[in-house]
Amino acid sequence: MAASVSPIRDRSETVVLDDVSKAIIEQLQEDGRRPYATIGKVVGLSEAAVRQRVAKLVSTGAMQIVAVTDPMQVGFPRAAMIGIGTDGDMETVADALAELPEVSYVVITAGSFDLLVEVVCEDDDRLLELLNQKIRAIPGVRTTESFVYLKLRKQIYTWGTR
Repeated sequence: MAASVSPIRDRSETVVLDDVSKAIIEQLQEDGRRPYATIGKVVGLSEAAVRQRVAKLVSTGAMQIVAVTDPMQVGFPRAAMIGIGTDGDMETVADALAELPEVSYVVITAGSFDLLVEVVCEDDDRLLELLNQKIRAIPGVRTTESFVYLKLRKQIYTWGTR
């Protein structure tokens, strides 16, 4: 399976998943390289049917197949979560942040911050440049608070489906 680097689609359109699609997702959450034939045996479908289901799950944005890495071990030793306060339309700011290549995660929140953004950078100078010249330059960004990662202790994607 090829790794995909597409962003999560707009969640305003919900994809309805049946039990078989959920089982396929759970199999791939455990091992994204699991062969379609093996998955088919578990879920009761042919290899071709699993391949079609996976293609549909990916094309609808319900699922991505990616290589999950520890950024600090692959050349991005500075990672941070940035809490952002906004003025005006949060979604417009979120869309602008999502366009930045250093940004790996954007979520609109309720609470102290309007947005949480995860970033990975090559070093502290690049993080400063990102904050000062890119993020704070986006219209609508009012405040930022950075939470610099010192060590990645846990990162899982096997939470299953509901």
